[in-house]
Amino acid sequence: MKFRIEKDSLGEVKVPQKALWGAQTQRALDNFKISGIKFAFPFGRSFIEALGIIKYSAASANNKLKLLPKNKAAAIKTASKDVMLGVYDESFPLDVFQTGSGTSTNMNANEVIANVASKKSKSIINANDDVNMSQSSNDVIPTAICISALIDMHRILLPNMDGLIKAIDVKMKKVKGNTKTGRTHLMDAMPIDFAQELSGWKAQLESSKKTLIAATSRMNELPQGGTAIGTGINTHKDFSKNFCEEVNKIAKLKTKPAKNFFQGLSSVDNAAELSSALKNLSTILMKISNDLRWMNSGPLTGLGEIELEALQPGSSIMPGKVNPVVPEAVAMACADVIGNDVSITVASQSGNFQLNVMLPLVAYNLLKSINLLGNAMPLLSNKAIKTFKINAKNINESLSKNPILVTALNRKIGYGKAALIAKKAYKENKAIIDVASEETGISKAELKKLLDPSKLTKGGLSG
Repeated sequence: MKFRIEKDSLGEVKVPQKALWGAQTQRALDNFKISGIKFAFPFGRSFIEALGIIKYSAASANNKLKLLPKNKAAAIKTASKDVMLGVYDESFPLDVFQTGSGTSTNMNANEVIANVASKKSKSIINANDDVNMSQSSNDVIPTAICISALIDMHRILLPNMDGLIKAIDVKMKKVKGNTKTGRTHLMDAMPIDFAQELSGWKAQLESSKKTLIAATSRMNELPQGGTAIGTGINTHKDFSKNFCEEVNKIAKLKTKPAKNFFQGLSSVDNAAELSSALKNLSTILMKISNDLRWMNSGPLTGLGEIELEALQPGSSIMPGKVNPVVPEAVAMACADVIGNDVSITVASQSGNFQLNVMLPLVAYNLLKSINLLGNAMPLLSNKAIKTFKINAKNINESLSKNPILVTALNRKIGYGKAALIAKKAYKENKAIIDVASEETGISKAELKKLLDPSKLTKGGLSG
């Protein structure tokens, strides 16, 4: 491999001849060989896109404020737009686990854009003085966290969440009228309509969506303009306002300057809040996935209430076995999101004085959570919710034997008598209606009305 010599404030560095980055990126590349996880792949593409948006908007704002010449601003904007579009993703090789401010990745963007812009404009554009003008890594990286989260929330997670909610709503209409045995503590309980069960899932998701939207809205407040420690040193007083206007034009967002730059640089409260909301969504999706797994269990010796779509063979040794692979995959993604939230929680405590020093970790885990859940929901929707079939024979058979139906007789015969009837039905494996008729003298015709499972799903007083 051929090399060239680049210089920074620490001296000379050998950089691969064809590499678009410079000395500071190369130092970080040599220093941080920890995970091999890069921002551009697999979950941080939007983070690189956000850096392109930031550099484009900063150049535009600086030009408007007569701080950056028009020719340099134009060249930087052209190169930054290509960064936004992913043209130079391979030129962002740094490990996520690096300096806590993310300075290495900010300088990576500055050096690549400066190199590209210099070649295209045939003029010298400096990574620090021109591309990074009016900025610091300390406000660029928190701003990139905000913008990338906004991009992925609006582009991936929220639309796919709407799709899942709609799929459940459509399925509710299709399964309405199918009464099954309800379960508490995994034990037989009063009857419930399938549509009622699914309505609980839908309501959980709708509630979660409101929380997510509220948390996402906090990411619209950008700390760009606080520079090194929040005071805005080396930045025009109108930079932040102009910057946000440019971001909104190029990225179609609704950002505004943060009310307090000291908060924006020293804390990741907004990211922690959004992560918490994502964790809550993961627990909801895990609950739905586990309900599907239990209802699908069997098919002969489990509950066997539904049949999930057969997607692939389930065993390398047991022929004919088919497993609930989609709910399992979604549950694993959810478990990972819960772990990501723990990492972000720890990171959010690392705001030492005027700067949080775990920013790359926050960015990586937050975007990972958004993408995991965003990608999991269409899978759950299209290959589980939309396609499962109800096993009417099984649910009707188990419902007819359910002794807990005797609950409907409490007001007629009392809790104690009803409990004895239920125990006898369990012990003798008889239908509850037969035992109730024997023990109470109530006619079977009346018992059929009193113990009608579909009527019992409507609540209220029986009898």
